[in-house]
Amino acid sequence: MSDQYVYSFGEGSAEGNAGMRDLLGGKGAGLAEMTNAGVPVPPGYTITTAVCRWYFAHDRGMAPGFDEQHLAALERLERRMAKHLGDPNDPLLVSVRSGAKFSMPGMMDTVLNLGLNDRSVLGLAARTANPRFAWDCYRRFIQMFGSVVLGLEKHDFEGHLEDFKRRRRAKSDQDLDAEALKALVADFKALARRRTGKDFPQDPLQQLTLAREAVFRSWMNDRAIYYRRQNGIPDDLGTAVNVQAMVFGNLGPTSATGVGFTRNPANGENAFYGEYLVNAQGEDVVAGVRTPHPIADLEREMPEAYRQLREITARLERHYRDVQDFEFTIQDGTLYLLQTRTGQRTGPAAVKIAVDMVGEGLITREEAVMRVTPSHIDQCLHPRFDPAAKVKVIATGLPASPGAAVGRAVFDADTAAAMGKKERVILVRKETTPDDIHGMDAAQGILTATGGATSHAAVVARGMGKTSIVGASGIRIDDRAHAFSIDGVRVAQGDWIALDGTAGRVLLGQVPTIEPDLGGEFGTLLDWADGLRRLKVRSNADIPRDAKQARAFGAEGIGLCRTEHMFFAADRLPHVVAMIMAAPEAKAVEKDLAAKTAALNAAEGREAAALRVEVTALKKRLAAPLKAYRGALARLLPSQRSDFRGLFVAMDGYPVTIRTLDPPLHEFLPKREELMAEVAVLRADWERAKKRSRRAAKPAKLARAEHLLERVEALHEFNPMLGHRGCRLGITYPEITEMQARAIFEAACECAAKGVRAIPEIMIPLVGDVAELRDQAAVVRRVAEEVMTKRGTRIEYLIGTMIEVPRAAVTADRIAAEADFFSFGTNDLTQMTFGFSRDDAGKFLPEYVERGILPGDPFVSLDTVGVGALIEWSVARGRGARKGLKVGICGEHGGDPASIEFCHGAGLDYVSCSPYRVPVARLAAAQATVRGKAAASDQR
Repeated sequence: MSDQYVYSFGEGSAEGNAGMRDLLGGKGAGLAEMTNAGVPVPPGYTITTAVCRWYFAHDRGMAPGFDEQHLAALERLERRMAKHLGDPNDPLLVSVRSGAKFSMPGMMDTVLNLGLNDRSVLGLAARTANPRFAWDCYRRFIQMFGSVVLGLEKHDFEGHLEDFKRRRRAKSDQDLDAEALKALVADFKALARRRTGKDFPQDPLQQLTLAREAVFRSWMNDRAIYYRRQNGIPDDLGTAVNVQAMVFGNLGPTSATGVGFTRNPANGENAFYGEYLVNAQGEDVVAGVRTPHPIADLEREMPEAYRQLREITARLERHYRDVQDFEFTIQDGTLYLLQTRTGQRTGPAAVKIAVDMVGEGLITREEAVMRVTPSHIDQCLHPRFDPAAKVKVIATGLPASPGAAVGRAVFDADTAAAMGKKERVILVRKETTPDDIHGMDAAQGILTATGGATSHAAVVARGMGKTSIVGASGIRIDDRAHAFSIDGVRVAQGDWIALDGTAGRVLLGQVPTIEPDLGGEFGTLLDWADGLRRLKVRSNADIPRDAKQARAFGAEGIGLCRTEHMFFAADRLPHVVAMIMAAPEAKAVEKDLAAKTAALNAAEGREAAALRVEVTALKKRLAAPLKAYRGALARLLPSQRSDFRGLFVAMDGYPVTIRTLDPPLHEFLPKREELMAEVAVLRADWERAKKRSRRAAKPAKLARAEHLLERVEALHEFNPMLGHRGCRLGITYPEITEMQARAIFEAACECAAKGVRAIPEIMIPLVGDVAELRDQAAVVRRVAEEVMTKRGTRIEYLIGTMIEVPRAAVTADRIAAEADFFSFGTNDLTQMTFGFSRDDAGKFLPEYVERGILPGDPFVSLDTVGVGALIEWSVARGRGARKGLKVGICGEHGGDPASIEFCHGAGLDYVSCSPYRVPVARLAAAQATVRGKAAASDQR
């Protein structure tokens, strides 16, 4: 820890500078830099972030030697201002403000007008010959100090102020004269005494000490903690405290206060932007106590101050080479700058400003790419709510897929699909399943009460570009009543709701939205990013529509096509069900037939004759289920072929990675509990029918339901995610792999005949042992050769595997002997490495993150320590066994900027993500390259 805890600034010189943000915070560093640059800044001093860290680490105590440095800095400030804190005749008043390294606007606390008491307010009134001003400052100080330092509720003061104005028939604060404000001060002091049991502090040094500690404490208030989590700001940085001489915008008609930006932060236009109020203090502008004026009006009211403000802020933008967010006060016609910092901006504005500044010669293309954040790009791609709209937030959840969606609430997929043809709907579910895909497709957005960031609803919604909020645990869904409720608010089917997928907010009613405008600057910036990045960016896409969208966003291929999603279409699901119903019997009889045939080949005489009869019977018994099994596969083949053909056409000349069937078969059948209930009802109906007539035959519907339930029971697994799925299905039912491979290569050959270059990459899922991959690869190669020979066409293709089982990662060298490529399925790899169920981990992961047990949700951002170690091991071992092994990632982490940076460092060739994350990934990959080069340069 540095021995210097306090840094002064004023009279054209400062002990700090812009490069000391870690120690002085953004605000303190900005004040020091402005002072050194000759900008008119009220003098003061900055208490460093190190003191804040000491404060929390040592039971809210001060570092040794701090008190002496603090008093010395205060005395220096008093000499500069020729005033003394607490002087009853001409008091020095100060502001006490927070200032962290990273801007956290409005998240921490500020106290203004500190130093006033019952005696100094009289001196201030006499010194300024303006009693109203003095008493206005005092009431503001008591109000702010009371809420920030003493812990009183803001609404207590605000409510009393409104009542007071009503009794005085005052329309605004400005209508209260000095005597009224004096009476209000007495009321506020009495309120503070009632709430705290103590008189309002009169010692200015005590006021300063208490305010300083309150600002430190505000670093750990709920809103600051939440903001840091939302923006990835570490909790251990701490905040600086800036103590600065007050200048007053509320001295009269020649005084004013305001805030502004050197460019429009909403749309990026190079236009002076801001607001101000005459005869006011800063919080009046921010709090909306009075309606402020556009900053352009200041040119008419105070032309000289306006000219200075334009000149100084333009100079600051050129100095920092970025948009500046500034605060200013005009005291009796004299301009003071109170703050400058890098201005926060919307996504569209960030893109435009970055591109414009390159054109203006302020920054380089590389700097422009680094100025825009992935979240800025994300904002550009999705509709957003009109910021001017008034909204009512009724619930919050995890922001699974960004954007703004408005629609009528519906509570099942069928209703969503039906209503969605006529009007906008929001699908509300406790959780979604693959069966809900049609309803999700029809809905504007998806809201679930359970699930995490990689749950079905989240993954599919992102893939579709649908707005989604998951894990909104506060809502109680009543499926029977088709409604949900929360905190006394009830939303029934057909009621309007809105989802803010960027912030995870559920809003009541219809909220107006603004469509994204992907102008020329957006494409320009991403072209610059493409010129910088090493990593390729592919997209996860299951249908041609998604593939076309991915290409439009710049995807360089498909990194994951989940073939199972194709099976849920209404015209295909019956064939899938027929296949599942017939397959087990066909396989069982085939197994018996093979055994009996082998025995027959070895038998003689009577034994052989008996076996011959059994073999004949088994062949007859096999005919029906085998015909149903193969027939269902044959009927699925044209649909699969058509799907693949559409993907190849959309990705003409780019690789398409197709994963063979992955989920357990029971996911394609009705739910066990629903079937049991249906069978029970049908049996009860049949029993009643038999009482009326003994000849009542079992209804065909009941027989089908019982048969289906029997099959569902047979497929039931205690842990299906680790059960009969992935390559295990293909090994057990090789005909499924054969059908899919045939569809892939027939589609590729058809495309080749039409001049479309198809590059299929067949990916075998859930491999844990090289023998599993060898088995399935042999099936694919055999079918590929059959099709290509028959069509007279050669297709360039690869066969690889998903690395999602830890054993596969550990034995990557053995698996690489059979694989042309690896693709890390990090969703499953994460859950198997941690032993977490990704659909259930939401019950405890938030607490893990909150308590610091984990740095973040490993399903959102890759666990680089554990899962990352497995990836690095796999890459090294795999490429050691097969030179030039292509390696990518296709889990949800492929669209996460932090995970992309890891993938760049680990030497992967590509990342694959949802179509609407492709532009984000392009930018993040470029930024990873730039940071990697900078780190390598630093090491040299």
